[in-house]
Amino acid sequence: MEWIRDWMTDRGMQPGAAEIAAYVALAFGILVLAWISWFVAKRIVLSILKRVISKSAVEWDDVILENQVFSRLAELAPAFVVYLTVPIAFAQHAGVVTVIERLAAAYMILVVIRVVSGLLDSAHVIYTRTEAGRRRPIRGYVQIAKILTFFVLGVLALAVLMDRSPFVFLSGMGALTAVILLVFKDTILGFVASIQLSANDMVKVGDWIEMPKYGADGTVTDATLAAVKVQNWDKTITTIPTYALVSDAFRNWKGMEESGGRRIKRAINIDMTSVRFLSSEDVDRFRKFAFLTKYIETKVAEVQKYNDEIKVDLNVLVNGRRLTNIGTFRAYLENYLKKHPRVNSEMTFLVRQLAPGPQGIPIEIYVFSKVQAWADYEAIQADIFDHVLAVIPEFGLRVFQDPTGDDFRQIGARSPERAKA
Repeated sequence: MEWIRDWMTDRGMQPGAAEIAAYVALAFGILVLAWISWFVAKRIVLSILKRVISKSAVEWDDVILENQVFSRLAELAPAFVVYLTVPIAFAQHAGVVTVIERLAAAYMILVVIRVVSGLLDSAHVIYTRTEAGRRRPIRGYVQIAKILTFFVLGVLALAVLMDRSPFVFLSGMGALTAVILLVFKDTILGFVASIQLSANDMVKVGDWIEMPKYGADGTVTDATLAAVKVQNWDKTITTIPTYALVSDAFRNWKGMEESGGRRIKRAINIDMTSVRFLSSEDVDRFRKFAFLTKYIETKVAEVQKYNDEIKVDLNVLVNGRRLTNIGTFRAYLENYLKKHPRVNSEMTFLVRQLAPGPQGIPIEIYVFSKVQAWADYEAIQADIFDHVLAVIPEFGLRVFQDPTGDDFRQIGARSPERAKA
């Protein structure tokens, strides 16, 4: 400072003007050094680092580079230059030095906050690419770590600016506890819920969940401390508070997707008046059905053996055991579904008769398809019941359905004919 001022004074400049010019020259010189340090760190060192990272075989350094951790570190260089050179350049002005040092230190702390945030984001990305990351999300924990980092380093930056101990600010936080709890209520509840969801493996990104209370039925696309985003099948987005997944009930279809099958559970109602015993002609005709040949032979032999043992008059229809059209129909469905290439016969497999009711006798198919994709699943289910509906008349059975307008018109058209008769 003195050297520059004396140099300018020797060249005819007034002492006051020389001193001001010296200040300006020193400030400009510090800014030039800071810019040079920034240029070297940001343009040269970072470029070299990018080339080295692009040639490395590991993946984590690429993730750190993508999250701009090195770029943010480069921003510390000009702050260091200012912090180190100002005490030398302005040694005679302690007040100016103190203010600039505090500002530089606070700025460096803010840069460190951004660096730590980038490192946490990088760690999260690296973790999500692992098998454990796909099973147990940690996004909520990363957000909590960010909040703690911002809080601790923010208090430290404030303490540096005001030249106070950080503990002075922390001791004053006790009085604000109630306010903090009120402001961060959802964050606190979300944090606790995130721990429970992760620890119990209740839900993760990519799961198909159903929560009718919030109108959610689709895939989880994001899970944070505050909310879980679900993209519904109609492409709308539903946002659910994270803690609601713990306090309320929801359905997760992950078990179905991992089981290797998807349930088909549907019944067809049979008109009870169409149920009857099979005649010998019916038995001979059903022997020609590929899915019934073995069943008919086995069942006929079993019934014949039983009737021979009890020795009853088979001319009376109700005596002894006989095959029925509805029982044969169930056997046909079982064999048909077992041979179906897209039905998983190793999982729960039932073709059952439910309790009769006003709508007839329900014959329920309870099986699992081999695929879980929605469109393929619906196609398989439709294909099965297309065949079932078409084959029912072959067994002398009728599907029960409520009368339609066409039924009443046909009745009305027949009524005059009956009246004339």
